[in-house]
Amino acid sequence: MLNGQSPWRYHFSQNAALICLSLFFLPLDTFLVCLSYVASIFFSSHHATRRRIRRSSSFHPKTILVTGMGMSKGLIIARLFYEAGHNVIGADFEPYGIPVCGRFSRALKKFYRLPKPDEAHGAALYIQQLLNAVRAEKVDLWISCSGVASAVEDGQAMEVLNRRSDCKSIQYDVKTTATLHEKHSFIQYTESLGLPAPETYDVTSRAAVHQVLHKRAKKQYIMKSVGVDDTVRGDMTLLPRRTVSETYNHLANLPVSPQKPWVLQQFIKGEEYCTHALVVKGEVKAFVACPSSELLMHYQALPPTSSLSQAMLKFTTKFAARSGKHMTGHLSFDFLVDEITTERGLEKKLYPVECNPRAHTAVVLFNGLGEPMAKAYLSALVSEMNGTASSHTSENVSPQKPDRYYWIGHDLVVLVLLPLLELLLRRRSQSAFLSSLVSFLDHLLLWKDGTFEIWDPLPAWVLYHIYWPGQFLACILHKKKWSRINVSTTKVFGC
Repeated sequence: MLNGQSPWRYHFSQNAALICLSLFFLPLDTFLVCLSYVASIFFSSHHATRRRIRRSSSFHPKTILVTGMGMSKGLIIARLFYEAGHNVIGADFEPYGIPVCGRFSRALKKFYRLPKPDEAHGAALYIQQLLNAVRAEKVDLWISCSGVASAVEDGQAMEVLNRRSDCKSIQYDVKTTATLHEKHSFIQYTESLGLPAPETYDVTSRAAVHQVLHKRAKKQYIMKSVGVDDTVRGDMTLLPRRTVSETYNHLANLPVSPQKPWVLQQFIKGEEYCTHALVVKGEVKAFVACPSSELLMHYQALPPTSSLSQAMLKFTTKFAARSGKHMTGHLSFDFLVDEITTERGLEKKLYPVECNPRAHTAVVLFNGLGEPMAKAYLSALVSEMNGTASSHTSENVSPQKPDRYYWIGHDLVVLVLLPLLELLLRRRSQSAFLSSLVSFLDHLLLWKDGTFEIWDPLPAWVLYHIYWPGQFLACILHKKKWSRINVSTTKVFGC
């Protein structure tokens, strides 16, 4: 994996190779798109389901605005509402003018390009354009699918829409978003609700770090930068290091200061899980949990009846209820499971280590649940809607036997091409390469791609043959270095 110290020629070659890879598969993928359109006439029931729902005299379609259409989570939510018979408007930023894949979805009635908040203009222009779209389309419900860098701005937009339109929002206000978004304030807030949390310290100097490490010598910690910093996001170095000098050397390379604070959090050695929940007025309306990792690109839901899933649902339910009726938005937690030896034997303890107050890509696991998911979201309008148009859901929606999801572009590179290159360079054994290839074939044959749908194939084609090649070309032209990408969220990790 390349980093900021890698020569520019390596980064150039990386971008150029991926553009060539896209061109190589262009004829095959174009044929598959055409074939999908034909096959959808005979094998897809999505359009028929939509027509059946809309013919019902008791059905009153709503206009839904979904932002974040370039990401898989935004696309999935738009498809759910389309399948449930509603009118869907899409919107997103389009960096460098490169069209995002969701713009071309058959689920959308119309798409709006939004200006991205920046230091020069703040979020004012973005919020105004969003308000203009809401008014022009007479939007009933705005569903925010924020990226990590625009979460607070969406909180600002929610407050403006509440004051200046009749549109309701699946989005927290600024204060709630900011509190949950940052790890240190989230942990403090969790403890204030009487819920368990790992030991966490705010540090603004290296001396403060050493002080904690000296006092808590029997524990290990990891450090995370407050705010978004791609260059250190994946750093999971355990502190203290093996020797005092190694600890000092590691901390010397970290820019810890009052202007750039960090969080020192207790390291919990255990399995990692993530959740996605829809919360409306303090109640959990939809929930799913799945195994997680630092860069999650494979989604497989835990059975909703499993003890772990139930424990995470219980935590989420308590968190939402104790936060109050103002809580309406997406709520995603990262959990670590610690194993503790007690008199009763080995017990598992659940620790929330991070909160994402926005939609999680795990929403892909709700694919095919259009009607119940639409009802769950529309419960946010329950005071404005008549009784026949919406039924207030008393139980949360959970996928019972969902498909498993992957992204073929990611797996092709990570599980096939890079291992093949390592094999040719004699850095990987034949058995390791074959194991990686078997994993790829398993995903290809038995899992589902998170972007591609037979009835809506164009977004996947655009993602791999317009959006990503455009981003790689932009990186070449602007000499931007990156270490990795997340295909599902279109996140480029700069270095």
